[in-house]
Amino acid sequence: MSELIIREIEAKSIITKTDIPVCDYAVNPYVGCTHGCKYCYASFMKRFTNHPEPWGEFLDVKYWPELRKPEKYAGKEMFFGTVTDPYNPQEEQYRRTRTLLEQLQGSGIKLSIQTKSDLVLRDVDLIRTFPEARVGFSINTLDEDFRADMDRAVSIERRLAAMKVLHEAGIRTTCFISPIFPGITDVPAIIGRVRNQCQLVWLENLNLRGSYKTVILNYIKEKHPVLTGLYEEIYSHGSRLYWEALDAQLRTYAKESGLDYVTNDDSMKRPFDAPPVIVNFFYHEQIKKSARKGGGSHA
Repeated sequence: MSELIIREIEAKSIITKTDIPVCDYAVNPYVGCTHGCKYCYASFMKRFTNHPEPWGEFLDVKYWPELRKPEKYAGKEMFFGTVTDPYNPQEEQYRRTRTLLEQLQGSGIKLSIQTKSDLVLRDVDLIRTFPEARVGFSINTLDEDFRADMDRAVSIERRLAAMKVLHEAGIRTTCFISPIFPGITDVPAIIGRVRNQCQLVWLENLNLRGSYKTVILNYIKEKHPVLTGLYEEIYSHGSRLYWEALDAQLRTYAKESGLDYVTNDDSMKRPFDAPPVIVNFFYHEQIKKSARKGGGSHA
């Protein structure tokens, strides 16, 4: 990795209306993300920011006018982290996510945060003041070597430990198994690790598009050559057979494990101590549409 380029920028606003089905508003306190995930669809943001640096090697730190009448968002779901990680390592210094949480305290919003970092634990005192808060962790493997090949975020074990701390603090948590890498991501194993410390398990398939499609396919050829044919079948020929088989497998797994398995649902109404709901977002067209427009969820 070359030297990280960090800029501080003025933003006219920080809250954006979105058509993502899991929220009403999107919040991204940064442009770019220093986790540098090889599969990150949000790299399309470079088209709008004029950054020549590779994805993961730049970060714009946003400053915005203090919110006026945040209570106007009462009852609306606000999702932190659709095209960045609100708890990237630089948040420890710049505190833009914490600043916004402070500005939104008492507003009555439904707070959702998506991250790959245990830095979120710093803000437990704030998060627990939001009556319908939840924190999601992106976890698509239990193999730390594969994780290290894919991103520069904290280890899977640190993410799992942070999820447990939040759950024990009475804050709802989500395990976002995304993206699922065919033949690599062991979905049942991950669910087995998190089922006692989360309320939701979201599932999202690996989509390959743009510049990172070649990066991932070349990685598979180099590190997992036995899977090359499967990836060609899915990503060059458009076959859905793998995802259909996985869907059937997970339905059976859920039934045998006493878990509900649903499609494209985002309910937060279940009792806190109830077993988690497994939610299949494999082919949610609205999510795909939102991602192409720049507002999709950030895995």
